[in-house]
Amino acid sequence: MTQNARILAAAQPSGSTLTSLDWLAIAFYFGILLCVAWWVVTRQKDTAADYFLAGRNLSWWIIGASIFASNIGSEHIVGLAGSGAKDGVALAHYELHAWCLLVLAWVFVPFYARSLVFTMPEFLERRFSTNSRYVLSISSLLTFIVSKIAVGIFAGGVVFGTLLPELKVNIGSHVIDSFWIGSVLVIALTGLYTMLGGMRAVAYNDAVQVVVLITGSALLTIYGLVQLGGWHELRRLCGSDMFNLWKPLIPDGMESAWAPVKEPHRIAWYFNDHFPWLGMAICAPVIGLWYWCTDQYIVQRALGAPNEKVARQGSIFAAFLKLFPVYLFIIPGLICYALAKSGKIPALTAALAEPNGAQGAFPLLVQHLLPAGMRGIVVAGLLSALMGSLAGVFNACSTLFTVDIYEKMRPKASQLEIVRMGRIATAIMVVIAMAWIPVVKGAHGLYNYLQAVQGYLAPPIFVVFFFGVFWKRLNAAGCLWAMIVGFIVGVFRMLVDTPGTLNPDFHYREGSFFWIINNVNFQYFSILITIISAAVMVAVSYLTAAPDEAQIKGLTFATATAEDKARTRASWGPREVLASAVVLLFILGAYLYFRG
Repeated sequence: MTQNARILAAAQPSGSTLTSLDWLAIAFYFGILLCVAWWVVTRQKDTAADYFLAGRNLSWWIIGASIFASNIGSEHIVGLAGSGAKDGVALAHYELHAWCLLVLAWVFVPFYARSLVFTMPEFLERRFSTNSRYVLSISSLLTFIVSKIAVGIFAGGVVFGTLLPELKVNIGSHVIDSFWIGSVLVIALTGLYTMLGGMRAVAYNDAVQVVVLITGSALLTIYGLVQLGGWHELRRLCGSDMFNLWKPLIPDGMESAWAPVKEPHRIAWYFNDHFPWLGMAICAPVIGLWYWCTDQYIVQRALGAPNEKVARQGSIFAAFLKLFPVYLFIIPGLICYALAKSGKIPALTAALAEPNGAQGAFPLLVQHLLPAGMRGIVVAGLLSALMGSLAGVFNACSTLFTVDIYEKMRPKASQLEIVRMGRIATAIMVVIAMAWIPVVKGAHGLYNYLQAVQGYLAPPIFVVFFFGVFWKRLNAAGCLWAMIVGFIVGVFRMLVDTPGTLNPDFHYREGSFFWIINNVNFQYFSILITIISAAVMVAVSYLTAAPDEAQIKGLTFATATAEDKARTRASWGPREVLASAVVLLFILGAYLYFRG
């Protein structure tokens, strides 16, 4: 069992926390999922558009729910609650990135809708070149395998290992524990309905999962506040620091708030020892805009819309849903801390007194706070989050491989062959996920490492997409070299970090080149990669010929035709503007309220 899984399991007493009513609720939930998947399979068509983009016929609420479900995984829920119990609302900064989805809705949706692409690399090919498409496809596939699949596997094992620690299967002299059982079961089930139903099965099951996820987490928050005595009691017990988004955690003796290198006993101005203010101000938005506006994993849902209007509405709805994690996942962590401090539930007081005990805040509340039946709903919500994330990554990987690689190699392949290859690619992703379980189970510091992976690989993608649509002079050579150089620098940093990730006892010689690289905060290093990628893209583009105006027609703001602009203007009205304003007001309200 990994270190994080041991921490969570240590917070639980021996024996199952689930009753017959809980199992009935979980069984009912899985029954609904199977019915939805079967309904989708029976009505789908064997065409690429139907399998990968649900026939480009998804409604706005399905798009928004699916985007949200893909983003929220079990590790997301457990991690945010643990952070809330330990440091208060500090990580709400990331959850308030709902504004990035408004950038998708208003800035990128028009370009994606009018180009009718299947994938983000395909859009990059339209704007720049085929080589750029290949580089982005391959790097995206590797990123999905190393980060999203690994996190999904780990989360499934932790959920089962925490709530069902006694679940074991004996095979000869070998004992298969709940971590393995949970990981294999969830991967197999998710892979099965993704492989058979494609994007439509993923999107419609996501819609069901969002309802269960929000309902379960809301129940936990409500029960916690009732047990505690209300919101005012929560604020009183937590104190102003726990409710302050603006107050950083400054270690004793810290002299420089902007030091870029983590030295022993001298750490920069960090949230949770990892998030400096400068990084939060610059790096976090870069990662957020890459993830929400250009990542196949997220944007594929918007590509499944029948037109620009529905894609925009779905993205705005997803932005509204993205506001929920602050109140449904972080606040339960604060409730756990307050209940432990009040002494009303001695088991919580004892658990949070243990080193890293706050990481078990969410499952602890599930176990000690909720009545029978309600626990099953919340556990179903955790499984919903996990399955939604895994289904999204399986489908995204399948689409990238089939559309960007296989279809390029076999341009005359029939629609039936393309769909069959999509299913095979999904099955391969499932097998890779299964094979990855031992690596994930034995890793140390996995969450911090995976969090950093996005910081190392996202900047060049952010640069080429955002610079590409705003700056028509930038060309294919600039895009290609920006991605190549940016990815080389990012992969170099990942390789430097890897020995310490897999072996916590490994250390570079203090003061050496690799020690300096390894100890630069990942957000500062991400900013450096962004600057390098942007500089390379601009320099190479201006040293080479300007792009052909005909090729980039409609793919940048400067080359959008009058017809393009008129079509976009006709696709939105007062409702979309008002909904976007409401999201921004909620974000502003959160920043004003959580100031201690």
